Amino acid sequence: MIYFIHNCVYKGEALMSYGKSIELFLVNGSADSLITAELSNWNGKAIKIPRIEVASCDRDDITQAGVYFLFCKEDDGPDSVYIGEAENVKERLCQHLRDYQADKEKYYWNWAVIFIGRDLNKALIRYLENRLVEIARECKRYTVLTKNTFKNTVMKESQFSVMEEFIDNIKILINALGYKILEPVLQSDKNSTMDDEILNITIGSAKASGKVTTEGFVVLRGATVNEKTSVKSLSPGMIKLRERYFSDGHVKNLIVMEDILFSSSSAAADFVLGYSVSGPQMWKAKDGRSLKEIESVNTGK
Repeated sequence: MIYFIHNCVYKGEALMSYGKSIELFLVNGSADSLITAELSNWNGKAIKIPRIEVASCDRDDITQAGVYFLFCKEDDGPDSVYIGEAENVKERLCQHLRDYQADKEKYYWNWAVIFIGRDLNKALIRYLENRLVEIARECKRYTVLTKNTFKNTVMKESQFSVMEEFIDNIKILINALGYKILEPVLQSDKNSTMDDEILNITIGSAKASGKVTTEGFVVLRGATVNEKTSVKSLSPGMIKLRERYFSDGHVKNLIVMEDILFSSSSAAADFVLGYSVSGPQMWKAKDGRSLKEIESVNTGK
């Protein structure tokens, strides 16, 4: 399978768009098995492999030097990830399996995503690991389980540049493979006016701003939420989510401490107000129009 995606670059005042070609190969003919992903004109490669296939995999490429992500699906709370590096990635993944069996590791990962590339060495993969951990923590989509990374890598100036480009390509491929771990919840769009996109709710002591995104709706940092939760009105899932965010530091003294992504504008409004409402009707632009009215205009209704 070959997919085409578009990235944007800025040249002066103009927004330039260019495409990227991604080749996905289902090695065993199934999306639930091993997948390789490659970008045209790049010597790197992504390999997505389920936990149950690691030990028996006899591919030469996963024995190369590279970095890897171990994705853990949590039943309660945010998903987590371990980011690591190894000169022989397969051997390191097998060591993770042995450590879990010996009760030396407590986290259980389901999928590994590996990135290899020509001429990667210990210094380069240490640099990649450290930068990827930094970016993942900044994006705050996953709980990062990696504790220590090597921060004082000595490299040539040209190598730093090459590795930063390598990271940009990792971002593209890991996103295409279904993991937005390296993507901020709210991405800036220099082609639009931020103020025109901001929507607000002000009811009683609750005051929040938010924005529609491709993934749903983001409540922006600094919002003030209602303390009380309507057990009769809210869904059990939203009640549990409010409890978790109030206790884990996402909300302190009723103030939202970081941008929070919700699946819809209604879920975002329910979280802010503490009771069930219609998000499209409650979120309003600075000119007074509701999100529902804005969407009706945009869809021609």
